[in-house]
Amino acid sequence: MARVTVEDCIDKVENRFELVLLASHRARLISQGSQITVDRDNDKNPVVALREIADETLSPGDLKEDLIHSLQKHVEVDEPEPEAPALADQASAIEAEDDSPDEPIAFDRMSEEELLAGIEGLVPPEKSDDF
Repeated sequence: MARVTVEDCIDKVENRFELVLLASHRARLISQGSQITVDRDNDKNPVVALREIADETLSPGDLKEDLIHSLQKHVEVDEPEPEAPALADQASAIEAEDDSPDEPIAFDRMSEEELLAGIEGLVPPEKSDDF
């Protein structure tokens, strides 16, 4: 079979740079032991990857998703959000717990004069040439 070129694949992936990224990623996967979907015909891994894209044995969208996933450092798992009525029930349960007379809530109170006296008593940090 004749060598495959980027021009053979450009109708599958319109952006040449994206095509090169996808083909190089697929070539790396092949070198790591991934199954080949076309005959090798003594071709090297990048050529096999381009032939797979040209023959549409692999979806460019799937390759792109796999490439993005391989580059991610932190993968977030999509979890369904709780329904709105469940949130309202949780909020009412929390409010019911807050209204319990068993534990009185106490807040620290400070007058304006005490606050000003505390601020005036603070020592400014030493200045240095590092900043």
